[in-house]
Amino acid sequence: MGRSRAVDPNRIRIMTAHSSRLAGLDLARYLAFVGMVIVNFKIAMGAEGGAGLLAQLTGALEGRAAATFVVLAGIGLGLSHQQHAAQTTASTVRRALVLLALGLLNMTVFEADILHYYAFYFLFGALLLPLGSASLAALVLGLNALFVGLCFTLDYDAGWDWQTYTYTGFWTPTGFLRNLMFNGWHPVVPWLGFLLFGILLSRMPLAERRTQRGLIAGGFVALALAEALSARLAVALATLNPGLALLAGTEPVPPGPLYSMAGIGAACIVVGACLIGAELAPGKALLRIVGPAGRQTLTLYLAHVLVGMGVLEAMDLLGGQSVAGATAAALLFCAAATVYALLWSRAFGRGPVEALLRRIAG
Repeated sequence: MGRSRAVDPNRIRIMTAHSSRLAGLDLARYLAFVGMVIVNFKIAMGAEGGAGLLAQLTGALEGRAAATFVVLAGIGLGLSHQQHAAQTTASTVRRALVLLALGLLNMTVFEADILHYYAFYFLFGALLLPLGSASLAALVLGLNALFVGLCFTLDYDAGWDWQTYTYTGFWTPTGFLRNLMFNGWHPVVPWLGFLLFGILLSRMPLAERRTQRGLIAGGFVALALAEALSARLAVALATLNPGLALLAGTEPVPPGPLYSMAGIGAACIVVGACLIGAELAPGKALLRIVGPAGRQTLTLYLAHVLVGMGVLEAMDLLGGQSVAGATAAALLFCAAATVYALLWSRAFGRGPVEALLRRIAG
């Protein structure tokens, strides 16, 4: 019988303190989830556009909330690799296959699904995990440059009916590949860059207050710079080529380089602020309520489509609604989801879909 290995109590204390100080990531995931629900309910309820402060605030979430969610997935993948390097690649590939199946099923009822894109982010991410930080940073820049190049060589509008937001030919090999890699809602080029940036963040001392403050400051600089450059370039390029002006925007469609900069900046702000906030008394109290939902975002993402939008359809609220109505419906769903996740976690721990994924993928 082998000798038992002595456990260093100081190491246990360090690991416990580190994990507790990163509990803010659950808060960040929760906030990103709420933002995604608001955006998707607006789309489903036909409440895009509009004027007023609420329209501007909810409009600012478009593309930002989802990008933050992908960055957080990259942080989680990177942290997992640091703790279980030998198992991470195999388990990530299995997880990606499950996400692909769930996402394609979800696509049959919600065409703006992000899960099947996630599957490929994780597949590529698992292969790229061994790369050094400089190489990952170069890939983030390269993906954005590649997207611009593709826009000059391919037809970004191919397959799209922008009046109805429907995509023709998605279920054909050519259409699926084009949508996945180039002109879908969250194409691998350049959206994989958000996951790779998250992996880069996972290699930073996130538990340190200096890093957290740096993320907030750097995020504000990146976001402000992206918006300022976009405002100048869009006007200058509009007279030359309207397509170039679109590429200079910070909107998620099309996802030009300045959109990626703005999305990364917003993600840094959310991550840094949540890591700091989770250490304060109000943040700790809030985490006890929303933390379980932040750890069950996969379950809740599917629920907001199957249950939330299902209820909206039954109430004949899909289409022609106001921004205020869509926001209220989204927040009501998020409140119900928060209560559900809290009660479920007390009885079962992991969410049902998270538990399934854990059983299949490890």
